[in-house]
Amino acid sequence: MSTGKAHKWSTKKKVLLGIGIIVVALAAVYIYYATQKYAATKSVKEDYTKNAIELIREFRVNDSLANATYTNRIIVVTGTVSELESADSTSVNIKFIDPDTGDYLIVAFQQQYLEEARTVRVGDSIAIKGSSSGSSFSEIMEVYTIPFQRGTLHANYSKPGEQAGNP
Repeated sequence: MSTGKAHKWSTKKKVLLGIGIIVVALAAVYIYYATQKYAATKSVKEDYTKNAIELIREFRVNDSLANATYTNRIIVVTGTVSELESADSTSVNIKFIDPDTGDYLIVAFQQQYLEEARTVRVGDSIAIKGSSSGSSFSEIMEVYTIPFQRGTLHANYSKPGEQAGNP
């Protein structure tokens, strides 16, 4: 009988050890991704170049296919700026909005590119390079949101009266 109890205790120890190993492994994976550094977006070659409204409409037509195609890819998005958001001095978001549906693509800029993002105005025709984060659909608002991260103005960006490549 005493060997039976020892055997049960041994099984409990194995289970607890297994759970502990899984927790440590998951924590290591989380820390790796949470602290991962990315190359500056300007130096990364884009996978796609798309017009903002056309890209937004691709997500509306088939979000599963668009998410599979564009999520975590570097994309140059061209279009006319619909809105600017600057919640504080450390962030700038640029929005392209589909006027027919209200769906929008929003680009958050990397810290080192905030100053150049602050030169952009609503109505500017621009090109932005960034990493797509996929899309989400709001059932309440009935709109798709397509967030981009690691944004930067693309080299071909120009404001009226300037030559391309000199933002």
